[in-house]
Amino acid sequence: MSSLGSFEKRLLLALARRALTLAVQSRASLEEFPQDEALQQPGGAFVTLHHRKRLRGCVGQLPSNDSLAAVVAHCAKSAALEDPRFEPVRLDELPGIEIELSVLSQFTDATEDQIEPGKHGLIVSCGWKRGVLLPQVAAQFHWGSVRFLEETCVKAGLEPNAWKEESTRVQTFAAEVFSEADFPAV
Repeated sequence: MSSLGSFEKRLLLALARRALTLAVQSRASLEEFPQDEALQQPGGAFVTLHHRKRLRGCVGQLPSNDSLAAVVAHCAKSAALEDPRFEPVRLDELPGIEIELSVLSQFTDATEDQIEPGKHGLIVSCGWKRGVLLPQVAAQFHWGSVRFLEETCVKAGLEPNAWKEESTRVQTFAAEVFSEADFPAV
């Protein structure tokens, strides 16, 4: 994961805001993206929406062939309209929504002793089941590596100790996390 500069972060936040607004206003998808070279590279990201400091939606896409800009736009729309935990974001909520982006690195296979909660995010997969938790989740709840692994297993629909099984794959990733609060003029 190459570190994004302040300019690219601002572009991504503005892109996410445009995609969010368009989605809430008309259910449409943003089709035009900044031509910045860093944002045209393939990447993965999560878009987290907060309304009055409370989670309002979070959707992500793991790294693929899609450009980082396209991933952020898609995830912003999906977080607003398709997170199954929440009703779709309403137009009157838009001014109170704060956007947080987590731009993901590539994944690395890991063992329990290699996981640094707060620094690493986790992917636990077994067969067709997969759970993903961002690095900030472990930090928010003050989880150690074992609890982080257990919670990621549960998110995947597995038993909490499934990470110990030979058939289960554990991977870590880093995330570059930034929000509109970091750039008040966005």
